[in-house]
Parts: sequence; C-alpha cells; structure tokens
Amino acid sequence: MDLNFQHLDSLVWLWLVAGIALIALWGMLARRRAIKRFADAPMLVRLAPRLSIFRPVARGALAVLGLLFLVLALADPRWGVRYVEVNRSGMDVMFVVDVSRSMLARDASPSRLDRARLFIDGAVDSMAGDRVGLVDFAGDAAIKSPLTLNYDAFENAVEELSPRSATRGGSMLGDAIRVAADAFGNDEPGGKAIVILSDGEDMESFPIEAAEAAQRDHGVRIYTVGIGDPIDGARIPTVINGQPSWLLHENQEVWTRMDPTLLQSVADAGGGVFVPAGTSLVDLGEFFKGWITTIDLQDQEEGVARQLIPRFQWFAGLSLCCFVIESLIADRRRRPWRGPTGPRTSTSNPGRILA
Repeated sequence: MDLNFQHLDSLVWLWLVAGIALIALWGMLARRRAIKRFADAPMLVRLAPRLSIFRPVARGALAVLGLLFLVLALADPRWGVRYVEVNRSGMDVMFVVDVSRSMLARDASPSRLDRARLFIDGAVDSMAGDRVGLVDFAGDAAIKSPLTLNYDAFENAVEELSPRSATRGGSMLGDAIRVAADAFGNDEPGGKAIVILSDGEDMESFPIEAAEAAQRDHGVRIYTVGIGDPIDGARIPTVINGQPSWLLHENQEVWTRMDPTLLQSVADAGGGVFVPAGTSLVDLGEFFKGWITTIDLQDQEEGVARQLIPRFQWFAGLSLCCFVIESLIADRRRRPWRGPTGPRTSTSNPGRILA
C-alpha cells in the first residue's frame, strides 16, 4: 500500500496527544489509589454502589483515540491511485523557489520559505490540467520536479524544500532562471511561465539578462513574487552549539531585506509581472486567473493525471465516533435495581450489587 501524508508537519501534534494520554493515565491511577485508601472493596460496594472503575478508563481511552484519529486526519493520509483524464489548457509553469538561508527569516510568518510553500499551494489549487514543475536555488540551482500533471508528487517536492536541499550557500537567481527555462524542453512559443518566489537577494548571477534570454529564446514569461520586509528586514535564525541563535558575520548579526527593485526588473525583462507580497498573504490562485492565464496558450490536448486518493475522511469519521461514544458513557453505573426486598445481588458473590 502506497501510504502518503500530504501534511507531515501536522504529525507533530502526536506529541501533544501522547502528553494528554500520559496525564489521563496518571489521573486514573491516582483516582484508583484514592478509592483504595477510602475504603476496601466490600465496604465500597455498600457506600458507593454506582461507582465504576472501568467507565472512566473507557472514556479516557476513547478521548485519546479520538484525538489520535483527528491528528491523522489533519495529516491528510492518502493511498490508492486513480487516473483522471484532464483537458490541458496548454499552460506549463515552473515554480522557482529561493532556498538560501535568508529565506529562513521570520518577517513573513512562520518564515519566508514557509510562506512560499503556502503561495504555491494556493496557485496549484487554482489549476486544472496545467503541468507544473519545481526548481530550487541557493548557491546553485536544481530541478526538484520536472513538468508533470501529478500534483501529489509535485506537492511532496514542495514540502521537502529546505535550505539543506541546496549544495552551496548564496543566492544565484540567474542560474535558476536558466535551469527553469531549459526545463521546458521545446521552443514552441506560448503557454510557458516561470514563477519566482524569492526575497530578491542575488550574488551577481545576471538574473535580468537570464530573464531576457528566457523570453527571447524560449517564449517564457517570468513572474516574480517578493517575500519579506523591504524596509526593516529581519535577522536570519540559526543554531550555534546546539542553541538557537542568529546568523553572524564578523560578530555582527546579519539582517536581510527583500529587494523589490531587482525582482521588478527581472519581471519586466521577462515580460511578466512583479507581485510585492512582502509580509502579507497573497492569493496566488487569483493572481493566476488574473495574469498568467491571459498569456498565449498552446493547443489544448488531453492528458492523464495520476492522483493518490484522499482518505482523511475515514480518520475524521473514526475520531467523531470516538468522541460521540465517549460522551454517552457516564462516569457511574446505572442505579441498582431494587425489588420488593431491596437491591438485586449476585448469587455467586453476595457482596456485589448488580448494575
């Protein structure tokens, strides 16, 4: 079975579920010890005939199980494959993501890189039958996903983006544009776009010239999305000797700012548009509808998309069932049945009152 979680970061909540389970277990054991100190079993039956030891345990177990299923549902589990025929609109889009250390800055919460992932998710959600690909870059550039209709595989590649995925430090935007332009694989005009998500830092890789060449030689339009504060900027988090710290250069904290001037120039050279997202959330889905889909498209054609089948609803349903059953279980047993001569007791154990 090809099991895949689309949102692995949600599994971190399992630690919270484990903590709640330990607290619940400690509370049950403490309750049991307190009951034993209060009275022995025969006396307890007479003093509290409706008291139940099993019911609170069952309620606690169902609550923890319900939370476990809920976390698994949030992680969006998928297995099984279905093939869907789609009518391609002729769009091929390469997303180019900056994974240099400056993208760890937190002026765009939770970080610039995480914000780039959110933007890409929004853009892909608005697509239907367009091929997408992924290039990341820092000191060098590499294709992480070739052009594909398999959105599940593409989204997995996006989730795996990290500064560690780049072999060298720095920021070579021009190299990334050249790699992305070459990835289209043909020189037919129209239907091609490169979307760059970056803070605009560059180490003299000639990105403007690369954008002009991509537009001229490959017919690719280039759109840029600027992420980060262009005025105040932010520090770059790092770890020193196992402790959280800030990136230093000559004993001074390094501050990084988004460069809108460069990103605007790259978009202009590539015949596209610059989106100054800054530290705000931008709906790239609407951006696609308003700008990218207005470019000349290639001839439409049919394609087959491979998709993993979402199964989160199963776990959400199990979670709901656990919580409903837990709410229906009372802490105490039903009131003992009383006949003409008093409570009905067990014939095998006269000291036990039946519920």
